[in-house]
Amino acid sequence: MSSVMEYKGYVGSVEFSEADEMFFGKVQGIRSLISYEGSSAKELVRDFHVAVDDYIAVSDKLNTKRA
Repeated sequence: MSSVMEYKGYVGSVEFSEADEMFFGKVQGIRSLISYEGSSAKELVRDFHVAVDDYIAVSDKLNTKRA
């Protein structure tokens, strides 16, 4: 199992909380704190993609540099 995933050039961490029975992670390499979670691997990937898409949309709307 990989501890990272990639989408649209962004890398996200993959962690698991046994106590909460949840996967979670953060987008790496950017100044903003963007986290995501899911109760399954499929949900985690979906939430990661949504988080990245939202980050891109907000950055574009505010005309700010993504980093």
